[in-house]
Amino acid sequence: MKFSLTWLKDHLETEATVVELAAAMNRIGLEVEGIEDPAELLAGFTVAKVLTAAKHPDADKLQVLSVDTGAGDPLQVVCGAPNARAGMIGVLGQPGAVVPSNGMELRKSAIRGVESNGMMCSVRELELGDEHDGIIELPDDAPIGHSFADYHGSSPVFDVAITPNRPDCMGVYGIARDLAAAGMGTLKPIAFPKFDVAGECPVEIRTDDPEGCSAFYGRVITGVKNGPSPDWLAQRLQSAGQRPISLLVDLTNYLMLAFGRPAHAYDLAKLTGAVVARRAKDGEQVVALNEKTYTLTGDMTVIADDQGVHDVAGIMGGEHSGCSDETTDVLLEIAYFNPDRIGQTGRKLGLASDARTRFERGVDPAFLDDGLALLTGLITELAGGKASEAVHAGAAPSDAKTIIFDPAFTQKLGGVSVDVSRQKDILQSLGFAVDSATDPWTVTAPLRRHDIEGPADLVEEVVRIFGIDDVASVALPRADGVAAPTASAEQKQERRVRRAAAGRGLNEAVTWSFLPVPEAEHFADGGTLWTLDNPISEDMKAMRPSMIPGLLMAAKRNVDRGATSLRVFEIGRRYFRNTDGSSNEKPTLGVVLAGEKAPRGWASGKAVPFDALDAKAEAMALLAEAGAPAEKLQVMGEAGVQFHPGQSATLRLGPKNVLARFGTLHPKTLEAFDIGVPVVAVEIFLDAIPGKKGGGNFARTAYAPPALQSVLRDFAFLVPADLPAGDLQRIVKGADKANIIDARIFDVFAGQGVPEGKKSIAIEVTLQPTEKSYKDEDLKAISDRVVAAAGKLGAELRG
Repeated sequence: MKFSLTWLKDHLETEATVVELAAAMNRIGLEVEGIEDPAELLAGFTVAKVLTAAKHPDADKLQVLSVDTGAGDPLQVVCGAPNARAGMIGVLGQPGAVVPSNGMELRKSAIRGVESNGMMCSVRELELGDEHDGIIELPDDAPIGHSFADYHGSSPVFDVAITPNRPDCMGVYGIARDLAAAGMGTLKPIAFPKFDVAGECPVEIRTDDPEGCSAFYGRVITGVKNGPSPDWLAQRLQSAGQRPISLLVDLTNYLMLAFGRPAHAYDLAKLTGAVVARRAKDGEQVVALNEKTYTLTGDMTVIADDQGVHDVAGIMGGEHSGCSDETTDVLLEIAYFNPDRIGQTGRKLGLASDARTRFERGVDPAFLDDGLALLTGLITELAGGKASEAVHAGAAPSDAKTIIFDPAFTQKLGGVSVDVSRQKDILQSLGFAVDSATDPWTVTAPLRRHDIEGPADLVEEVVRIFGIDDVASVALPRADGVAAPTASAEQKQERRVRRAAAGRGLNEAVTWSFLPVPEAEHFADGGTLWTLDNPISEDMKAMRPSMIPGLLMAAKRNVDRGATSLRVFEIGRRYFRNTDGSSNEKPTLGVVLAGEKAPRGWASGKAVPFDALDAKAEAMALLAEAGAPAEKLQVMGEAGVQFHPGQSATLRLGPKNVLARFGTLHPKTLEAFDIGVPVVAVEIFLDAIPGKKGGGNFARTAYAPPALQSVLRDFAFLVPADLPAGDLQRIVKGADKANIIDARIFDVFAGQGVPEGKKSIAIEVTLQPTEKSYKDEDLKAISDRVVAAAGKLGAELRG
């Protein structure tokens, strides 16, 4: 939310500086994200008077002006504005000034052969509005030679982040109230312009949907004159990032931004019959002010007349009944809408607005009458007209929350000692009614404070106004002795894997747990997605069923920005919806290797991409670090439709327990994520790794190297061409567990000398004697056991 210092001082009597006010807002929980000073943008622009204006000798549409800047001799300026003339006072940008609208630095130059010392500026060029038909014309009493920024009264602009639980601060007045309570000044009372009431309201106003719109207040004002807003109003809206439209529209926006109270003005001539808050009919349509057509459903609240819908209630008005320059009679609407209904409607329609932001968080139900009176007074004061009596259809919520509060609770919960009288003053300055005659106190929260639920919320109010910085930092009490470990086995496992992944040269990424639905469905594998009813955006609606899609989206962002090689991993949770509707989440490690494994060079020529074996190497190493029995893992297919069928596999303990999947991603997956480089991926299911046995005693045994030297023996087998080499390696290693400590494949060959349908696999077997060295008969017995075990897979020892 943005607002200027000038606007803030409309409601807060203060001598504090911009820096002091910003520090105070941060201190009381209103985070200042930035401060803009428009005066800096207007540096170098001066109030100047045109002394003479003569036709350019070589251009029909240009004039040569003699301009007085109040600093010596007049300057010569070439200007093409049609309203430039002798005697007028305008704004001159001198050499060195930067034009705010386009960032161009002004310099002394020659235009069609005539020297020009700067530029006479228009409203649009200085970003003060949209007018650009001519240069700015200032009043005759404007001080020539003065800085235009000082003359214009440019005020610093605060950009404040308002948390969703503080809708009472979504207006400048609410922020002023908090600052006054924090001792930064005095809150000014709201100035209500006076107006006369002339007769009953000529339009029937009612609410037929009390659940969605419990209160609908309104009145008619006839004989208004719409047009541009006065400077003070336009400047305040511009400081908030709003474009002034017309007086009637701007005043409704002003009420919303100043007091957090959305309102709407209808052109009465475009309405027919009664104006009603009701439920929409399924299939009804409305063209909103953003010129888009929305199809409504029966659970949405709308404002309609006898002809149809004119307003998506509490979110956006309709284009048909909006005010224009020709509007002379208006119907004002100020209502209280159900926050839940507003949020549901906005999400269904994908329609966001400043009004929705306030209504779905909860506006002040006690400000309907005052809001209507204030808006009526401003319109009649600035646009003229006569106001009818107000119509009150329904009633807003009026049950204030009453809380039993013990002031001693502030010390106990907040950790800070605040005098009892100071606590009472703070609460009262924020609008709470405090009955301190009882013990404990009875505190009644103002209706605008929807976030107040109990005593803890009152402690928060006291502490933040008293000063969070004054809360002492106190260490938690700790018992004597060595602290017991608090990390769970799962946390320890994740720490080991995280360190191992980083040690292998992978960069850790942290991606959203939410995904766009299409990307999530691509990795759902037929499961039921866990989708959110209230997502942070429509592009973040599905909880991720896999770690890979988030990493792929991160890879795409980096590749699109020129990254040639990417090695990223993430440890997080996959989320699923069980058949009974309950949620299910599983710890998972994802790895993505994208682009080049090695750049092109004199030895390799072309760049070397990552392949499925690189993914397998990462999977095996990280599984071992996670505690999986890597030597027992089986390589099997069916990694998933997202992977290339010939370049991917799973790692399993038995046929059903899948610990990981790895391989090259399918071209269709890369196409779905719009990635133009080769990508391999790994997904390790940490929850599937069996825990260690032995009651949690994981101490390592003392290192005791064998006394005798190991023995190497090579075996070459002819095996079926479709037999996985890993299966042969595993069965050979298990042929004699007492003597064989390792088996390593060092050659695979198919071709000349090898029968068709066969391949040759050579394995190096490491034997380790224990008590005595091997004899020939010992080695022969071991070799026979190796050959016999390999024979179970159809392997034959090569001659």
